[in-house]
Amino acid sequence: MSPRLRRCGDSAVLVELDGVEEVLALYEALAADPPPGVTDLLPAAGTLLVRFDGPRRREPVESAILRARPAAGRRATSGEVTVPVVYDGADLADVAALTGLSEREVVQAHTGTPWTVAFSGFTPGFGYLVGGDPRLRVPRRTESRVRVPAGAVALAAGYSAVYPRESPGGWRLIGRTPLSVWDLAADPPALLRPGMRVRFTETTPGTATGTMPGTATGTMPETATGTMPETATEIQTEVAPGRGEVRHG
Repeated sequence: MSPRLRRCGDSAVLVELDGVEEVLALYEALAADPPPGVTDLLPAAGTLLVRFDGPRRREPVESAILRARPAAGRRATSGEVTVPVVYDGADLADVAALTGLSEREVVQAHTGTPWTVAFSGFTPGFGYLVGGDPRLRVPRRTESRVRVPAGAVALAAGYSAVYPRESPGGWRLIGRTPLSVWDLAADPPALLRPGMRVRFTETTPGTATGTMPGTATGTMPETATGTMPETATEIQTEVAPGRGEVRHG
């Protein structure tokens, strides 16, 4: 089905698509070859917001969107990041039971296939990752936790994610990483950006470090993710330190 275009004021158009895969494909096509005048691309689960620099650009931009032919397959348009993970999350056993895999097979499935950041939401720096092993599709918890620690690695509804800060959350926790995925002192502040490829690697407590030029190194703490009190509310709290290794291209 063709994209549906809805005008948003004088300098943006909202492109409605059939699903997140179509959104990511169009995002990657436009990011690789932006139409003249486009200033920002904001993907979501079923839409792509395209911003441009004034009304005179509207018709050329809309025409370029309709002419775009997203390529089959997926490429990293914003670089690649490797995320070291200690797989000791509080919900690892539940994920194994829900998928019919052993806990070791869950870890192998999570690390065995690269993921791609489709879009960001919920809280700054929270990237929704798609394209992993389809066996890891599990539902959210029936009740959210009051606190999920920064760096928690989780699964829900076909997505994976790294919690950028301590916050409530209802995803299933399978591990933890020392990397910060949101840092206001960094440029850009989000480590995981739409179009970026993400590779998870297994590590052990006390040995996982993440480095990026010009930033501090994060070391994995010895504490476990643990089980938290429950609530259905999801809000945000504080930012955590540490950044990760990023490879561009």
